[in-house]
Amino acid sequence: MENTAYKELENKYEDLITIRRDLHMYPELSFEEERTPRIIANFLRERGLEVRTGVGGRGVTALLRGAKPGKTVALRADFDALPIQDEKAVPYKSKKPGVMHACGHDIHTASLLGAAYALSKVKEHLQGNVLFIHQFAEEVIPGGAKAMIADGCLNDVDVIYGAHVSSTLPIGQIQFKENVMMAAGDKFEILIKGKGGHGSMPHLAVDPVFIGSQIVMNIQQITSSRLNTTDPAVITVCSFKGGSSFNIIPDQVTLSGTVRTFSEEARYLAEKHIRKIAEAICSGAGAECKVTYEYGYPSLWNNPEEAQRVRCIAERMAGKENVSESPLLMAMEDFSYYLQKKPGAFFHVGGMNPDIQAVYPHHHPKFDVDEESILLTGKMFISLVFN
Repeated sequence: MENTAYKELENKYEDLITIRRDLHMYPELSFEEERTPRIIANFLRERGLEVRTGVGGRGVTALLRGAKPGKTVALRADFDALPIQDEKAVPYKSKKPGVMHACGHDIHTASLLGAAYALSKVKEHLQGNVLFIHQFAEEVIPGGAKAMIADGCLNDVDVIYGAHVSSTLPIGQIQFKENVMMAAGDKFEILIKGKGGHGSMPHLAVDPVFIGSQIVMNIQQITSSRLNTTDPAVITVCSFKGGSSFNIIPDQVTLSGTVRTFSEEARYLAEKHIRKIAEAICSGAGAECKVTYEYGYPSLWNNPEEAQRVRCIAERMAGKENVSESPLLMAMEDFSYYLQKKPGAFFHVGGMNPDIQAVYPHHHPKFDVDEESILLTGKMFISLVFN
């Protein structure tokens, strides 16, 4: 029956491309999704699935009941976009200024819809049920997964799988990993209040730009001198805002950045030292500071048994030579919340193809992937259900 489901997926491929490109042209930011979940829900209702909308806020779930008793397998895809201007020269370029699918969530959505379509065609042969989870707001902390779980989307689920297309992994390849795979992601903001003045008389001011520069330099040393170097961590200041003129010292500046860790100990120590450094430097310079630290998604841990199930199916699907173990990834992913509740696994499917300029990294203005990844991802989902 797997082969029959594969054929149904292949027959639907052109329609899935159309759906993907439509979503790509009309992307929606996290927590603002309205059109996208409506399209998803309508497609799934037409397949005869039991659809719930507004799950956790803007999420959609659909239950496919098999004809025979068995476990319930959940499959998840995310569908939000990013605040980035699309710079690709393609017919399906985003029509929304400053918003684009720069991470592949449109591919994930099309893949899961394809799997739902194919599995609905062979439901009389299914042992157990399949729950399709279409999640909103993966890109922005606190994310949509937590809210959907709180709204009961994992009730009666036995196991869950998720996939992410990768623009750095060649088309046709799959990566898996047992245990920890992706980092926890937190964000911090440091507000520095000094005393403004004229650029020609800095001795009469308390310069928050200079103070902020010292904080940035010292924060960069936390990972090399304050944390265990065998426990990977990244601390990056990504924003430094303040000032409006070349000769005016501002009253205040704001720094913001991200912390990526795998262990809870490194996570705790990173926050501790960021606070300590900012407060000490500001105090010594006669300035005030306020440090805001927000814990984001936890690190993602795959169940070893389910990760090996992914590997076995991937080797059969793509060939052993096209399956590899993923390196540790500093990217964060709120699929981690599902894996805290249920056994399961998250894996990556290649989408890079230089022949069509699908070579740019995620969150790049020219990001794109080979749409053939829809088929491989859909087939992986189908086989995970049958196996």
